[in-house]
Amino acid sequence: MIIAVDGPVAAGKGTLARRIAGKYGLTYLDTGSLYRAVGLFLLRRGLDPHDPVAALDAARNVEAIKLDDPDLRNEETGNAASIVAANKDVRAALLDYQRTVAKQGPGAVLDGRDIGTVVCPDADVKLFVTASSEVRARRRFEELTGKGQTVRYEEILKDLEERDARDKGRDTAPLAKADDAHLLDTTNLDIEAALEAAYEIIDQ
Repeated sequence: MIIAVDGPVAAGKGTLARRIAGKYGLTYLDTGSLYRAVGLFLLRRGLDPHDPVAALDAARNVEAIKLDDPDLRNEETGNAASIVAANKDVRAALLDYQRTVAKQGPGAVLDGRDIGTVVCPDADVKLFVTASSEVRARRRFEELTGKGQTVRYEEILKDLEERDARDKGRDTAPLAKADDAHLLDTTNLDIEAALEAAYEIIDQ
């Protein structure tokens, strides 16, 4: 059983995917954390995420960063991740790892930008989770201020829209809804309502 959960940043797909995996007893992989790990690897070494050679080397050493490192959730790391994710060699280096996790028994829930279109195009269920950019920016603002970080809503909205443009416009595996994916707009849904909608789709 493979469930693909795609969508833009801060749409709620991570929380949904994690809860779905728990409900159905499946492995969970936040594929975005792999790209964040590559970005963090570069930032900690003072390297430029735009440098394709350095980015590929970081992708090959991604295990040097623990996927539960709190610095993975920083905005700076997220922006670096968005840059390296546009590198086709970085994506190729991480693709096999993602597919290996997906094929483990009894199955897996993967969330990201290209799970249903590239990583697992034959997934049993595909969800495309989205919300308005303003709502997504507000959620990220509340998440970061709740952690004690000093951030401005306007800056978060600007960064989010720039990341959306990079994710949708990259040549390799751009953010896109798979033709057979179910659209789940969470703009006006809280997490529990979104989960119920997702469960209904999966159970069918």
